[in-house]
Amino acid sequence: MADYSDFLSPRSRYYGKFTPENLAFNANLQEFAHKVSFICALETNGKISPEQAYEDIKALWEQLKSSKEYLRIGLPPNSSDEES
Repeated sequence: MADYSDFLSPRSRYYGKFTPENLAFNANLQEFAHKVSFICALETNGKISPEQAYEDIKALWEQLKSSKEYLRIGLPPNSSDEES
């Protein structure tokens, strides 16, 4: 019998430049997209208000943004937040 969690939350392979940070961010990005699709479905079917959907997606976006900053995605490998 198939694993239902794989059906409900499928994961795609990562084909980009491999680094542990990129792989972790990709997983976070896939989770973000999956949750946004659920929120959109709930709002479309009238289960939550548009305002609630907006707030939920905004909170998820902030989490993804924090993840990007924490993993230092898009920054040069040796860059530092503090100048010496």
